[in-house]
Amino acid sequence: MTDHTGRAGLEKDEMYAVAREFEMLRSRIVPSYTQSSLPDLVTATHHLGALTGLVKDLSDQVLFRATDSDPGLDFSLVIAAYTSASASAGRAMTNYTEAFEQLGFLRRYAEAPASADLRDARRAAFDVVQDRLDLTVDSLQETFLTLRRGADRIDSTPPRVLAALSRSARPTNSIYRVQAEPPSAGPIRLADTRAPRHAR
Repeated sequence: MTDHTGRAGLEKDEMYAVAREFEMLRSRIVPSYTQSSLPDLVTATHHLGALTGLVKDLSDQVLFRATDSDPGLDFSLVIAAYTSASASAGRAMTNYTEAFEQLGFLRRYAEAPASADLRDARRAAFDVVQDRLDLTVDSLQETFLTLRRGADRIDSTPPRVLAALSRSARPTNSIYRVQAEPPSAGPIRLADTRAPRHAR
C-alpha cells in the first residue's frame, strides 16, 4: 500500500494557494473603481480573464480528485470545499460579466451626441457597473473564506497514526482511508461429520 504521509498537508497548502489567488484578484478589483469612477475596458478585460481562469482552476481541482481512484485516499472533503467555493466564484463571474456588458455600452456611446435619454442611460449603466462590481468583490471574499475554511478542516494526522487509533478516536475529516481490520480469529468449530449411531 502506498504511504500517503504528507498528502493531507499538500492538499491544505494547495487549497490555501487557490484561496489566495481569489483574494489577490479581489485586491486588484477593489481599487479599480470608486464612487465616481469605473475601471476602463482594458483593465476590466484583464480582470475578467483572470476570474475566468480561477473558475476553471476550481473545476480542474475537482476533476483531478474526482478521477483519482487511489484506494488509500478519500477526497470527498476536499472536493466538497472546491465545489462549495465554485458557487460564490460563479456569482462573482456572473456579476462581473454583467458589469462588463455595461462598460461596453458606455464605451460604445462615449462620443455620441448628448441627449436626456442618453444621459439617463449612461447614469443607469454606471450604477449597474458599480453595483455589480460591489457584488463581485463580495463574492470573491466569500470564495476566499470558503476555501480557507475548507483547508482548515482537513485533518493532517498521518495514515499510520490513524490506523493505530480506535475507530471512535479517528477524525472524520481525514482524507486517508484506513483499511478495514480483518475479522478477529475466534475458535474454529468443525462440523460433526461422524455417522449417527444406530441402536442395536
